[in-house]
Amino acid sequence: MSKPRTLNTSAPRKSGVPPGYVADPSKGPMLRYEASLPKLPVPPLSSTAAKYLETVEPHVTKEQFAKTQAAVHKFLNSEQAKVLQERLQARAAQPGVASWLADWWNETAYMGYRDPVVVYVSYFYVHVDDKTRPSQAKRAAQLLKVVLPFRALVESEQLEPEKVRGAPLAMKSYEWLFHSCRYPTKPSDTAKKFDPATHNHVVFVRKNKFYKVALADKSGRELSAAELEAQIEKVIELAGNEKAVPVGALTSENRDIWTDARAALLAASPANAATLEEIESAILVIALDDTKPVTREETSWQCWVGDGRNRFFDKHQFIVFENGKSGFLGEHSCMDGTPTLRLNEFMLASLAAGKPDLGPARTAETGKDLEPPKELTFALDDKTKRYIADAEKHFDALVGQHDMEVLHYEGYGKEYIKAHKASPDAWAQMVKQLAFHKMFNRPGVCYESAQTRKYQLGRTEVIRSASKESKAWAEAMLDPAQTDEQRAALFRKAISRHLQYAAWAADGQGVDRHLFGLKKCLKEGEPVPEIYTDEAFSKTSHWELSTSQLSSPFLDGWGYGEGTFAFVHWSRVGNRFDAASQWSLMVMASRTRLATTTSAGPSPA
Repeated sequence: MSKPRTLNTSAPRKSGVPPGYVADPSKGPMLRYEASLPKLPVPPLSSTAAKYLETVEPHVTKEQFAKTQAAVHKFLNSEQAKVLQERLQARAAQPGVASWLADWWNETAYMGYRDPVVVYVSYFYVHVDDKTRPSQAKRAAQLLKVVLPFRALVESEQLEPEKVRGAPLAMKSYEWLFHSCRYPTKPSDTAKKFDPATHNHVVFVRKNKFYKVALADKSGRELSAAELEAQIEKVIELAGNEKAVPVGALTSENRDIWTDARAALLAASPANAATLEEIESAILVIALDDTKPVTREETSWQCWVGDGRNRFFDKHQFIVFENGKSGFLGEHSCMDGTPTLRLNEFMLASLAAGKPDLGPARTAETGKDLEPPKELTFALDDKTKRYIADAEKHFDALVGQHDMEVLHYEGYGKEYIKAHKASPDAWAQMVKQLAFHKMFNRPGVCYESAQTRKYQLGRTEVIRSASKESKAWAEAMLDPAQTDEQRAALFRKAISRHLQYAAWAADGQGVDRHLFGLKKCLKEGEPVPEIYTDEAFSKTSHWELSTSQLSSPFLDGWGYGEGTFAFVHWSRVGNRFDAASQWSLMVMASRTRLATTTSAGPSPA
């Protein structure tokens, strides 16, 4: 890794933290409070049971609810429930166990999940356009150049921790941001982090061909943006017009198939292992696509799935198009969306403000003395070519079953909602519930992600967005006999209940992770409690709407898997950004499951 420069962090320096947090002097600022963060709590059984019943009731008939109540009460009063709770509490109290949930959840939701990561797991951001309309090479070079100081902050642990109301959040997952890769293995994937000091390079993929570019010259000096631009132009020139056999398509496969295909690829030639490691150890991958998307839908689609070939889905990737548009595709297994959002905002804010040191301007001599980009080639036999051809067919078939729609609403935005003393997130959730009622005449079983990073190794908990209150409001909206005053009162109640659900989830007092943990405590041969076999359990944990929300002046949209996402759009007014005027809902759904808009995987924070 090149020599670090004097850097500013991307978060304000505030030394004051609430009582109970102790700085570890052996760690840098990023991880200084990690060991003193509280551990994820194990909620009381009675509390989880009550919340579970409350969130089940809107989705079932009175008869079904009576059965569920009986199953829950039977479980609560059983010796088995007491034993499972004690096992979970014992696990949480074990010395050296930072989180009773983390290993189980990472395995079940990510590493052990065998469907393809693309569509089901990966998430994307669309960057706001650069108004200067840079070339593809210039845009990629500038993005990469401003990634480097953020990498230096992360790898040196100098990045300031994020905080909520003064309390630091878990930052451990940032270690997986750069120079890391997910690996296909059976029965569960693994991940590896490489040393940036000995792998100081980036990999570009163009026309399905991979190219390695060093990020520093032979003396260790970090390349300027102009030098990176010159190198990227060489990559584009070297790639030519002919597309290669798309080895990257293998990363779009079912994880078990990709495991077998990777073994075949390694067996085809000893050189293939070194080629793969060059890709896997890079700071990240930058896809230089040969497309020119124009609309939000087109750009979002290309960032989400692209053509499935000019990609390497096991790593974080930037995608830069021929018209200078760009975006980001996140590999989800080791980290959620908030760290990568911070990275993208750091980069885009720096460029928008003209703050980054991009280095000397380009001249006719720029880049001439640099080591040229190195093409990373694979030796392919017939077996690996068949795997690749199958991967292309599987990808095309899977993606062909999906649609994406963006509702861009300009009637009002975040500030208008806040002026009415309402939460924009809760408001957006009510809009989705009303839409679902209009389509199916019932509430939608809805997952909204809440981050639990106030706890060690915290990731997410479920906000069960549908409530008795949201159901009553949606029904009133569709009932012509109801007055606007009655509807407004019901809306306030629905908003309030949603905020309570969200607060519980953020505090680790939700329903789903606790029930998941209790079930994981069952030993082989022990009976499964009736609460898990009851019809209501499967019905209310099979997500018909997988949702999340974020707001950033530097993104023009984002999405994940099969889901529905609220996004507040911002417009620049002088030196400030205004979020008062517009917002969007992005819907990505499988045509084969459009009747239930089912989400198949975990949702990012």
